[in-house]
Amino acid sequence: MQETKPSPQYPPPSAQLPEPPIKNPDVQPAPKPEEATPSLIIPRLPSAPALDDFLSMQPQGGIAQQMAKVTGFTQRNPHDGEAVSEPTDAYLAYDQKNLYVVFVCFDDPSKVRARMSAREDVYDDDEVEVMLDTFHDRRRAYAFQTTALGVQWDAIWTEAARDEINGNFDTSFDTVWDSRGKVTGQGFVVWIAIPFKSLRFAETKAQEWGIVLYRGISRKSEDSFWPHISLREQGRLGQAATLYGLEGISPGRDIELIPYGLARSYRALDTRDLTNPYFQHADLQGQPGMDAKFVLHDHFTIDMTANPDFSQVESEDPQIVVNQRYAVYFPEKRPFFLENEDFFRTPMDLFFTRSIGDPSAGIRLTGKDGPYSLGLMSTDDRSPGLAVPDYSQYSGIRSYFTIARVSRDIFRQSSVGALYTDWECPATGEYNRIGGVDTRLKFNSTWSLDGQAVTTSSNLNLNCEANLYPFSSGNRGNGDHYAGPAEKLELRRDGIHFAYDGFYNDITPGFVSIPGFINRVDIRETSQEVHYRFRPRQGWILAWGPAAQVRYDFDHTGLRLDTFYHPYFFVRGRGQTLILIKPYDQFRERLRPQDFCFYGFSVYCSLSSGDQDYHEHESGATIQTAYLKQATLAAGYYWGDGVNFVAQPDLLPAPATPYNRPFLAHEDNATASVTFRPIKPLKIENTYLFERLRATNNALTFEQAHFPGIGRGILNDHILRSKWNWQFTPQLSLRVILQYNALLAGTPGVGSPYTYETTAREFNTDVLVTYLVHPGTAIYVGYNSDLQNLNVQQGVGVFNTAKGYLNDSRQFFVKASYMFRF
Repeated sequence: MQETKPSPQYPPPSAQLPEPPIKNPDVQPAPKPEEATPSLIIPRLPSAPALDDFLSMQPQGGIAQQMAKVTGFTQRNPHDGEAVSEPTDAYLAYDQKNLYVVFVCFDDPSKVRARMSAREDVYDDDEVEVMLDTFHDRRRAYAFQTTALGVQWDAIWTEAARDEINGNFDTSFDTVWDSRGKVTGQGFVVWIAIPFKSLRFAETKAQEWGIVLYRGISRKSEDSFWPHISLREQGRLGQAATLYGLEGISPGRDIELIPYGLARSYRALDTRDLTNPYFQHADLQGQPGMDAKFVLHDHFTIDMTANPDFSQVESEDPQIVVNQRYAVYFPEKRPFFLENEDFFRTPMDLFFTRSIGDPSAGIRLTGKDGPYSLGLMSTDDRSPGLAVPDYSQYSGIRSYFTIARVSRDIFRQSSVGALYTDWECPATGEYNRIGGVDTRLKFNSTWSLDGQAVTTSSNLNLNCEANLYPFSSGNRGNGDHYAGPAEKLELRRDGIHFAYDGFYNDITPGFVSIPGFINRVDIRETSQEVHYRFRPRQGWILAWGPAAQVRYDFDHTGLRLDTFYHPYFFVRGRGQTLILIKPYDQFRERLRPQDFCFYGFSVYCSLSSGDQDYHEHESGATIQTAYLKQATLAAGYYWGDGVNFVAQPDLLPAPATPYNRPFLAHEDNATASVTFRPIKPLKIENTYLFERLRATNNALTFEQAHFPGIGRGILNDHILRSKWNWQFTPQLSLRVILQYNALLAGTPGVGSPYTYETTAREFNTDVLVTYLVHPGTAIYVGYNSDLQNLNVQQGVGVFNTAKGYLNDSRQFFVKASYMFRF
């Protein structure tokens, strides 16, 4: 039997001890050398280690004892720089096919939060994670995280935070890897195996990667890392350790083919011709399709899709969309558009894939070679031709999207890049083209600057946008031609106590982006936000402090549009508790004649009608906590004044009144959510959203003179959603989503003097059984149904009714896919 050597430990025990005191006061210590970047050398194993080798909380057996050992995990939260509160060890090694990471986490097993849940549903549990910067460029890394039971979560981390993904982690990344976990009498152990075939890295014999190891203790709101990832510095990869020892590895020939088959029956109301609605149906309908992936030279990837289907994608998370001045952002959930999305991300949101409604085929090239990163994507969109009646001359037309982006790394963690987007509709002669440059400059460990400058040229006659209206009230063009530049600068500082975020946007009236999400133009916007955090070393409170945001908006004539003053107070406590208090926000917004006209208030289209300036305020608070092991609670309530943008307009030649255009009203908003786990495999998430508008005394007095007995109520919007997920095994799950929407406004057939909205009710059911072997190989069985208070009158139209419900769509489907990997 081959003799095994004890595993090396990083850092060695001597490095963890304090330096001895200097006994001779006349002898001065030598200057402390600059701290070197931590490093780790891992061995190559003849065979794979096993989870059972570590269940004693020590490596057992010849293979496990060869692995490199890492200790010395250090807190980032709540007490930056202190040792992890519960002992934590990690063991790393590799073989020809996989990288192995084993976490040995000591803890009281009765306090460990570990529940059987769906893949990527890990946020309420204790977690461990390995981040791999495979190109060692300190800009982008793979993140592989699991719970104490081995439930997987994977993502791409980018150093540049973006609002589109609510931070730095892009969780759309899904790949094939293996993980197992088990709670023991002394804590828990997690075993992770990451195939090199699932990674992209440089073609070199000896690899040099960045690596970060993480442990999260949920009940303590504790985040600990090796090496120390301090809050005093911006980002994580600039503080990562260097991983050595990987030699003679390659992703190999990686070809993935994922064919799928779909069978469904459905019945749905077709309202493309509002005067002639009818039901489409099919007793049985089949649909094949395929996704494919090809890896070129280890670090470039070609993804293709043909006839994609997204039946299994979860319905939208609830948002209030009534009485919104601008379009509401709904994040992308379709897998093909999510993967490697970070290659196309820039400071301005110029590639919003939700704009691609119904593709039949698409292709994407992404990758990195040396300092250069490349992203290229092209797809068609059938939705323009499907959104109009079959007899329309535009029925069956398509539009085409092409996006190209290249960036180059400069300095240590900075970059410059260029982006080009092209939308074409050949059948109508329309196009929208945008090109420009961008940069990210990291000045030091705390300060960074993001900037972008682009210009656009468009020819739009609105014959190819039946499902997509690209304009806002600020747009002005020359006939069908629109053109103009846009710029953005954002300066950020991150730190353990003080943080700052300031940005400047300048978007001209001629700027249009169909592939992007730009919901306001003709604006020069400046915003400054600062916060300061006190971080007590003892007690329940982990961090607290004040913050403030100030924003000013002007149009390109110099007219002030908006001002926003937003002071708030923040408290972070143990048990993942957050408290946000807004004592008094002040907001002024101005509507110009062009704005009134855009929103349908034609009486006020002329310049002689003048502007209207609204002075609004809001106060309120939000609290959320996971202090209880089996429940996560959140609630928020905000009250004040807001504009009623859905006022009942008068039509010419009717005289104008103060309340047939947007007017100020009392506004209340509330949210509440309860996530409950009565037993480990079952997770129940309940969400409630509420918005209420009520007339002021002046509005009530005015309308009562014309409508005796009228009350204050303008509208009440309720959204109630309950999501149940039962994870029978790591592969088999049942998901049920029930959602009820109730907009209580004008009585159908009667109306309201305050608003053109009428009462609308909707009840949606979404049931899905999933057997997921790994991403790409799965079976789905689903049922969707939607009920609304609708009355369909042939030859007349579709109307809301005061009573009763109509099932306007339902579908039953079975979908199977299988990944062939070569």
